[in-house]
Amino acid sequence: MMHHGGNIYKYAKELDCKPDEIIDFSSNINCYAPETLIECSSSLVTKYADSNYPELKQTIAANYKTASQNIALYNGATAAIYALLSSLKSKKVTLYAPLYGEYEKAALAAKKNIYKINRIENIDAKVEKKSIVIFVNPATPEGSFYDIEELFLMWKKKKCTIIVDESFIEFENHKSLKNQIDDYKKLYIIQSFTKFYACAGVRIGAVFSHKKNIRSLNTPLWNISSLDAAFLQKRLNDEDFKNKARATHLKQKEELQRLLKESRLFDTIVASEANFILTQSSHASEIFEHLLAHKILVRSCESFDFLDNSWLRFAVKDETAHTKLKEALSAFA
Repeated sequence: MMHHGGNIYKYAKELDCKPDEIIDFSSNINCYAPETLIECSSSLVTKYADSNYPELKQTIAANYKTASQNIALYNGATAAIYALLSSLKSKKVTLYAPLYGEYEKAALAAKKNIYKINRIENIDAKVEKKSIVIFVNPATPEGSFYDIEELFLMWKKKKCTIIVDESFIEFENHKSLKNQIDDYKKLYIIQSFTKFYACAGVRIGAVFSHKKNIRSLNTPLWNISSLDAAFLQKRLNDEDFKNKARATHLKQKEELQRLLKESRLFDTIVASEANFILTQSSHASEIFEHLLAHKILVRSCESFDFLDNSWLRFAVKDETAHTKLKEALSAFA
């Protein structure tokens, strides 16, 4: 069972090829990834960074229209998820599933009691008072963006601790809940910088919340590297990157949607507001193996709650990757 995308190394061993030979449609990283050069000077790597990362926090705060004291930085969003769940006192966690699998693992590691709501079929299900609710928006694995205003009001009325993961929100400039963190002090926003800023090797994720919550998280000293911080700061300050990334994403997503439809191999192609497209086919397992033989890796989605191995997800990629995918799908018999 595939639990996460991006594991080209495992499949390269199976195919007896180099990892770089595999076209990775399983990893939902921005397809627009221009070269960004940073100077790896001795002064950057030999001295300790300021463990508060003030310059990077100021840059993040300016980008997301909040204050530096509302931000905690971690060695990736997954590390942020584990740290946050371990810090929260409530033992009751409600997961709006399907969602990123590490939320359940982190809740179990923190010895929480888990309740799942099928957000696709029963999104208005009741939640317990003072529980922790977790919602990914835009959602994974299908990319739906939800107007959660009514849910948010219900959660607040029940005095829930609210965690909203907005790791894919920037691809199509959706409205964020980050502007609510000072008004509702039990709100936490998880943000991965890996996805939109096309830097899976740069391990920086963030928690946005009220400044009192941020102080109580007690993040480890120097928990991100100076090189990671320098790269992300440069990307965040690059307005040209952001504009071109969004334009490229929309163009390439439309192209991917079209070629999947034209292949006539899928019974369902789910409309997406993120940088991936979920599909269903009674031949999904055969399609997965066929594409893998062509050194194309896609995300099999049986590890997600309420889905099975008939569901495959395709990340939005560049024209060259799409052309090879189209050729491989055309050859499927």
